[in-house]
Amino acid sequence: MTAEEKTTLARFLDLAGDYIKDGHARTCKVYAFEDDAPHPAAAEPSPAHREFSSLPLAYQMDETENEDEPPHSFEDIAAAINSCKACGLGATRTHAVPGEGADNPLVMVIGEGPGADEDASGRPFVGMAGQLLDKMLASIGLSRDKNCYIANIVKCRPPGNRDPEPGEIAACFSFLEQQIALLRPRVILCAGRVAAQNLLKTGQGINALRGTSSEFRTSGFSPGGNGETIPVICTFHPSAILRDESLKRPAWEDLKLLRFHLDSLNEE
Repeated sequence: MTAEEKTTLARFLDLAGDYIKDGHARTCKVYAFEDDAPHPAAAEPSPAHREFSSLPLAYQMDETENEDEPPHSFEDIAAAINSCKACGLGATRTHAVPGEGADNPLVMVIGEGPGADEDASGRPFVGMAGQLLDKMLASIGLSRDKNCYIANIVKCRPPGNRDPEPGEIAACFSFLEQQIALLRPRVILCAGRVAAQNLLKTGQGINALRGTSSEFRTSGFSPGGNGETIPVICTFHPSAILRDESLKRPAWEDLKLLRFHLDSLNEE
C-alpha cells in the first residue's frame, strides 16, 4: 500500500469514527506514512485498493472541517443566515434577523417573521409588538437580556408582512432547528398561529393550540444526535393583542401556564 492510500484510509476511518461518536467531523490529522516495500507477487493494485481509491472526494478530506456539517455556534448560524439566498426573501430584505437573547435561556420565544422595524434593524421584535412582548415576559420574571432568546420561523421579512410561504419556511427551518438544539431552552413559547403551526407541524388554529402544552423534539443537530423533547406553550402574537384587547386575558393565562412549567421543571 502506498503512503497516499494509507493516508486516505486513515482519514476515512477518522471521519467514520467522528460521525459515530457525535455527528461532527474534526480537523483531519497529519499523517506521515511511507510506501510499503514492493511485493513480488503484487504487480497490480488489488481490487480492494482500486475500490477504495475510487471513493468520493468527500471521504478524502483535507486539513479543514467538513464544510457540509451543520453550524455549531451562534456566530456560524448567524453568518449562514446573513449569507442565505435559498428563497426569494433573501433578495428583498434589508437585513436578515437571526435572533437575539441569552446564550442559555429558560425560554425561547418564536414568532413568524421579521416586520418592517426588524428588517431595518436586524433585530427581532423591536417594534410595538416587541415592546409588548417584553412587557409580557417581564410580567412572569423573564427578559430577552437575561433568560430568553427570541427568534422567528423565517429570518427575512416577507414583503408587506404577509405570512411566509411554505417554500420560504422550508428553506429557513433548519436554521431554527439548529438554534433550538444549540440553545436547549427549558420551554418554547410560540407567539402566534404561524409559529405554532409550523413548529408543531399541525393545521390546528391558535385557539385550539393554546391553553395546554405540546412538545417539540430537536433534530440530530442536538448533542449526541438523538434529539431532546422540549415543552411548547402557544399564545397569541403580540401584534394580534395590540389589535384586539380582548386577547389580553387569555394571553395572561398562557403566560401563567408558561411560568407554571418553568417552576415545575425547577422542582425536578
